[in-house]
Amino acid sequence: MSSILMVLTSARTWTQRDGSQRPTGFWAEEFVVPHRLLTEAGVDVTIATPGGLVPVADGGSLALETNGGDAEKVAELHAYLEQVAGLLERPVRLEDVDATAFDGVLIPGGHGPMQDLAVNPDVARVLSTLLPDQTKVVASLCHGPASFFSAGNPDGSWLFKGRRLTAFTDEEERQAGLADNATWLVEQRLRQAGAEFESGPAWASYVVVDGNLITGQNPESSRAGAEAVLKELATHV
Repeated sequence: MSSILMVLTSARTWTQRDGSQRPTGFWAEEFVVPHRLLTEAGVDVTIATPGGLVPVADGGSLALETNGGDAEKVAELHAYLEQVAGLLERPVRLEDVDATAFDGVLIPGGHGPMQDLAVNPDVARVLSTLLPDQTKVVASLCHGPASFFSAGNPDGSWLFKGRRLTAFTDEEERQAGLADNATWLVEQRLRQAGAEFESGPAWASYVVVDGNLITGQNPESSRAGAEAVLKELATHV
């Protein structure tokens, strides 16, 4: 049985440019869809957070307007979160994780990762262990690649420099009305750090597979991203 470490942000607020604190958390769809697909496929998924703190879903990710006005979809997200509430209430401490025990890591987004995972040394340890090993999978969705900024090589260079990837775009952030008060933008910073950034149309599913690195642009990419993870895992069975 394959095993995946799913790292969720434990941040509940996101510091804004003006110093205010915007409520945040993980993006529900980016957790629910991959978790459901992976577990249904027989993958053993372990949820971990910094400090083992209980993660919360960003309230915005459960709003009708951010889900295309689809009440049925919102109800399904709520239902799944309730179904796995016991798992979310007892996450593993990221500090205690042995990355070598897993076949890969998947990091969902929400703005939370910009607050905590982007500067977390244990995320760095996990990524630095798994990414260089071509038999392992590193995957992330939307704002999740903010976690990549934590990880460097022994020579001080950035672990993901030169890698092809995608993430929530600056244009999507502007359309969401959150760019102006953000302290930094994920796409811009990934490009500046040396990633080979790719993207598709705003809000459409878009996934980049670069060897053992799998990234999805936005919440709509959650299913395709998880399917790409399953496909990559299958090559190592």
